[in-house]
Amino acid sequence: MTELTLTLTDMAHGGLALGRNRGGRAVFVPFAIPGETVRVRAPRPDARFARAELLAVVRPSPDRVAPRCRHFGICGQCAFQHMTYAAQLRAKEAVVRDQLSRVGGIRNPVVRPIIPHPAAYGYRGETALFRAEGGGLGYWSPVERRIFRVAECPILAPALQAALEDLDVDLPDLRKLTLRLGDDDELLAALEVEGVEPPELAVDFPVSVSIVLPDRTAASLIGDPFLVRTVGGRPLRLSPGVAAPHSAAAAEMLTAAVLDAAAVAPGETVLESRAGPGWLTAALAARAAEVIAIEPNPDAVADAAENLDAFDNVSLYEATEEEALPALARTPATAIFHAHGHGQSHGAGELPAATLDWLARAQPGRVVVVAEVGALAKDAKRLAGAGYRPVAFQPVDVEAQGFEVEVVGVWSGTKKIKPRFC
Repeated sequence: MTELTLTLTDMAHGGLALGRNRGGRAVFVPFAIPGETVRVRAPRPDARFARAELLAVVRPSPDRVAPRCRHFGICGQCAFQHMTYAAQLRAKEAVVRDQLSRVGGIRNPVVRPIIPHPAAYGYRGETALFRAEGGGLGYWSPVERRIFRVAECPILAPALQAALEDLDVDLPDLRKLTLRLGDDDELLAALEVEGVEPPELAVDFPVSVSIVLPDRTAASLIGDPFLVRTVGGRPLRLSPGVAAPHSAAAAEMLTAAVLDAAAVAPGETVLESRAGPGWLTAALAARAAEVIAIEPNPDAVADAAENLDAFDNVSLYEATEEEALPALARTPATAIFHAHGHGQSHGAGELPAATLDWLARAQPGRVVVVAEVGALAKDAKRLAGAGYRPVAFQPVDVEAQGFEVEVVGVWSGTKKIKPRFC
């Protein structure tokens, strides 16, 4: 290890500030800000780049602030609490441009100004907890390489923060506990345990409890089998194992961005995959002539059937893309895909191969992809190979204080479309 003094120039994807040593090697520094001069400890120069440990901030940025959380620097939930929110937004927008051009191969991508979150703290209505060393529940620490017991989490909604303080679970085979808030702060706890046998439970404060099985379906143990969350004025049923944005605010931000990007005209048919419990599908159905919704999770399909009951222009298919897309009788004008698993889909990754194959053959005029920028940038090259050109990109900050940024990207196919937000 060697100590270096660096002036940082950029923010890299992953929440690390970037500087270079005298030899030009890239050095990535956590909890630092572009423009700062810092002293770091880094591995000796035997590789093209290195991740360093921040030792001291020699010349701080005017954007540096005191973190609110006592766990910041240890916990893996937040990367940017040391920065003003305005600086976070600038950094994320720069990362989107970098990822799309460097990883996605898009020359001069059209990136719209990032949509800020309405609340930089106290916004999350969902969190995942794990058994901590020494008892209790906590989060993964990438610094200490262990699950630590969490005492506070200021990005959580106040009611969820209060539940976290009161929560004590004694289940030796617990793998994961997800807490989710609904309207009126109703609380649902979803347990994932080793095996599929439901544990014996007793609770001493108001909470519904379900067990989530390996196929992401759930069985109710205590209380209600689902909660209700209102998005865009529509009450939506949400089952325990069904993935959805972590709050109504996140869903509404993404809905607005997708509606703007899709520019659905009256009379058009729209495809959505994976539709989940229908939080976006309902907004699309209010504009389109027909919506074809694909979702493989049976609990999500049951939720969507209930949530979309008021619409007679939605065709809902319980299927994977590989099963459903080749069977479509006609090509929709617009195809919308939730490619990344963080809050919207079933698994973290890029678009399935079956989706790319179908796009190359069917060539809908407009393709909209909703994904975290790392996944979206990888999909950009694959979409180019399927015959699509990029139109514009809308970053949405659904993870204030975190480094991830969701992006709504628009591509056009061989059928000409009118670019909406470029």
